Amino acid sequence: MDFDSLVRAKNELEPRVDQLRRHLDPDRKLLELEQLEEQTAAPGFWDNPEAAKPILKKRGVITDELALAKRLGGGLDDLETALELARDDAEMLLEAEGLEVALRKAVEDAELRMMLSGELDASNAIVAIAPGAGGTESCDWAAMLLRMYLRYCEDKGWKTEMLDFQEGDEAGIKGATFLVSAPYAYGYLRAEAGVHRLVRISPFDAAKRRHTSFAAVYVSPELDDTIEIEIPEKDLRIDVFRASGAGGQHVNRTESAVRFTHLPTGLVVSCQNERSQIQNRATALKVLKGRLYELERRKFEEKVAQASGEKSDVAWGSQIRSYVLAPYQMVKDHRTSEETSQTQKVLDGDLDAFIRTQLLAKSLKAQ
Repeated sequence: MDFDSLVRAKNELEPRVDQLRRHLDPDRKLLELEQLEEQTAAPGFWDNPEAAKPILKKRGVITDELALAKRLGGGLDDLETALELARDDAEMLLEAEGLEVALRKAVEDAELRMMLSGELDASNAIVAIAPGAGGTESCDWAAMLLRMYLRYCEDKGWKTEMLDFQEGDEAGIKGATFLVSAPYAYGYLRAEAGVHRLVRISPFDAAKRRHTSFAAVYVSPELDDTIEIEIPEKDLRIDVFRASGAGGQHVNRTESAVRFTHLPTGLVVSCQNERSQIQNRATALKVLKGRLYELERRKFEEKVAQASGEKSDVAWGSQIRSYVLAPYQMVKDHRTSEETSQTQKVLDGDLDAFIRTQLLAKSLKAQ
């Protein structure tokens, strides 16, 4: 990019940065953060971890937004300085080009963040992956999806915690559930909920035939005490069993794992990550409440879509994306038509383009 093009790019980004900083309002956020810090420093605050959790979550969101505002303002200042020095310096022109790319990405990330205005978009996310019919093929595909999402979270610097993991009989997984702890994790990852389809030459077929596999991804928010969801005891079937996989003598000898079946909806969740049955019951109940909240949210969206004469794309069982590895290379999102031939990059966790396009489409539809 030449000097004049960089100047035009800077001039185009500058009002967007100003608008985003006004929206983020760092001065007000600093005052809010100071108030929250005073609460966390109060005597007895840490005596009740559950009561402290919403405050700590809010502090994390504000800290993240302040960092974003600083990144935007600092990026624009750095670009302006680099352009002043780049008039007669080819090396500085290259540096200015890199700063423009970084600033543009920060602006796009911030604009995307502004779209996440749902009631619980700022929440942590609970992600569950389940293979479809197809035995070993689908179990292996579910494991590939699990790796993809864990890599995505790792690249974002998001913390993940495995809540439930069940290995497949021959390969892959029978299911997995994990918690993603990060500001707006649910807002971003709920764009991934739905059925994912894989087409490839099967590594488990001696005849090397092409197979199609399916796996479902469920995304729900981690609910805190401010959201009340009552589940009558009569609506639950509770099973306990021995946890499988690594974990030592305790896992092998005690029935610490818990499975909840919600009878009215048929939703099933399990947890075997904790060392005690009591802890696993509490975690499984939290996961179930999140799943029920997400189910009701989707039902509401479907009713709105039907009332407006639209075909809903959020129905359970909807196929949202295809990953074709043979006879050609292509990943395509069926909701937005976003596609790429860089299949390995996607399977390694490069999902930003798909998530961004879906959230943009949702935002435009809501306007």
